[in-house]
Amino acid sequence: MNPDAKMARPAPASLMYPLMSIVERLDLAKLFAKAQPLEVELGAGDGGFLMEYAKLHPEINFIGVERLLGRARKIGKKGARAGLSNLRVVRLEGSYVLKYLLPPGSVQAAHIYFPDPWPKRRHAERRLINGAFAEIAAQALAPGGKIFLRTDNADYFAQMLQVFAGNGRYRPVEFPSALKSLLTDFEKDFQASGIATLYAAYELAQAGFLA
Repeated sequence: MNPDAKMARPAPASLMYPLMSIVERLDLAKLFAKAQPLEVELGAGDGGFLMEYAKLHPEINFIGVERLLGRARKIGKKGARAGLSNLRVVRLEGSYVLKYLLPPGSVQAAHIYFPDPWPKRRHAERRLINGAFAEIAAQALAPGGKIFLRTDNADYFAQMLQVFAGNGRYRPVEFPSALKSLLTDFEKDFQASGIATLYAAYELAQAGFLA
């Protein structure tokens, strides 16, 4: 037997990270074998975009945040079978992870694609992207970090633009074409039905984190 084989770490059955606490910051060194730039996807869905992106960029670590257990398990198992050592899945609500679990200034990019639009006016306050979210994201992002947004809902898109235009910490930047080419599972269905995707991207132009 190859002596090195005894030292090999067995491949995990799932990339879901078991949270020992929801009040302590994540120790990224425990999540990933390599210290690399970190990107997160909030509301990772079935993980189609995230896993493809992680395959293309082994030099980046990724955390997929998904509230629904079934979806989180699916991403974790599929990612493990694909051998994506640079991917982990956390099952929790996205803004909570940004505010309380990720180390301040640790995120190079946050991807938020097709969040629930809550189209009824009385439910609009439940939308993820609002003024408070922009401040929470500024805490987690590194200076120069970026937020990438996609939606098919024109009203929600207008709200997204208003939120980030009204926050002096951010400036609009171009949404990379290479990133647009990587579709989410929802987006594939939308495009097949002729529904256009609306894109926006912002960069954290000013440092300064919430207490």
